[in-house]
Amino acid sequence: MLDTTDLTAAVERFADRLRAAPQSRLQRGAAAEALALARELALRAQRVETPDRPPRTMPDAGVFAVADQLTVAAADLAEALRTAPAPRQTEVDEAALLVRTAAERAGL
Repeated sequence: MLDTTDLTAAVERFADRLRAAPQSRLQRGAAAEALALARELALRAQRVETPDRPPRTMPDAGVFAVADQLTVAAADLAEALRTAPAPRQTEVDEAALLVRTAAERAGL
């Protein structure tokens, strides 16, 4: 069974910090870092779910929406990997590492 606990916890921590961050910090790069991560997670989910279709890019919905975008993208990826035909724990672990690394780069 796929264990997404580490991914979920890392995303919740990062998203909570984004929601609590002042606008100035978000604008100085934290939101851009989170959006890049959300886009990467969404891309990975799309590759699992529909590998034969070109991926769509997650839009920039603004600095105050990026925490929600990140949360949704991570949940989509976790579900795509959970329902994939073969176990993909390594990909879940890689995604959790991406989240932790992005949070560090964002200073959150």
